[in-house]
Amino acid sequence: MSTPTAIPPCLYIVATPIGNLSDMTPHAIDVLKQVAIIACEDTRTSGKLLSHFGIDTKGSASDDTETTEKQKGHNKLWAYHEHNSAIQTPKIIEMIQQGHSVALISDAGTPLVSDPGYQLVQAAHAAGVTVSPVVGASAAIAALSVAGLPSDRFSFIGFLPAKTHGRQKQLTALHSHTETLIFYEAPHRIIASLEDMATIFGADREVTFCRELTKTFETVHKSTLGKLVEFVKADDNQQRGEIVVVVAGVNMAQNSDDISIHDKLLQRLLEDLSVKKAAALGADITGVKKNALYQRLLELQSK
Repeated sequence: MSTPTAIPPCLYIVATPIGNLSDMTPHAIDVLKQVAIIACEDTRTSGKLLSHFGIDTKGSASDDTETTEKQKGHNKLWAYHEHNSAIQTPKIIEMIQQGHSVALISDAGTPLVSDPGYQLVQAAHAAGVTVSPVVGASAAIAALSVAGLPSDRFSFIGFLPAKTHGRQKQLTALHSHTETLIFYEAPHRIIASLEDMATIFGADREVTFCRELTKTFETVHKSTLGKLVEFVKADDNQQRGEIVVVVAGVNMAQNSDDISIHDKLLQRLLEDLSVKKAAALGADITGVKKNALYQRLLELQSK
């Protein structure tokens, strides 16, 4: 590669728009124009974005004989994803150590939020390479900001397991979390995931459904899980696009002495476990005494 770029040698983590291109920051455009390499998930998707902002992706010719033909043709734009990270990470770190700057972007939003890239950042720190964020859009934070749910404490869960058993197991573990929970979900799984949430968290649990944020057909719908399932089922459009589900944490201050608030969880545990084991696991999850849960499980079993 030819002369190093004007900006300091660094790994820049650059956020890009999640939908509305006007959300691209001048800082991001400036950095992407100057770096020697732009590492991205999908070169086709990122190529369109960069072209829109007049960011040249051709770069200069590379003398790296191991660089793929595809990279030689578009050598400023390098594919970086979970399947090639082991190969690309040391190459990128070496480029920075030689005095070149590199930017990491995702298909949309802030890199590393449910996207590949932490291996590269980890390697950069290990090599003593400077890592700098170029901040911008994030679907998770955008959804939280409009959810109308407590935002002082929250957990970003990301995508739930694709298979039913794994998904239900993870939701069961989250059942008694008191902080707001943020999920991403794929359109083809959204109904199944919402149904599992309604079963395990309870149909009355508050939720805000965010779809296609910042885009033309944006949806922000505040409801309960039970009603949200019906809302999404009734409208095929709500089963398309990028989806963020923001779920209220359990309010332990309410009905703290009423074990029945855990019935959905206990019934789910009974599907796979004996009463004794369900009571033990339920106690670990909810903090309720095992003996009390054991008695409630017997009651539920007899109904």
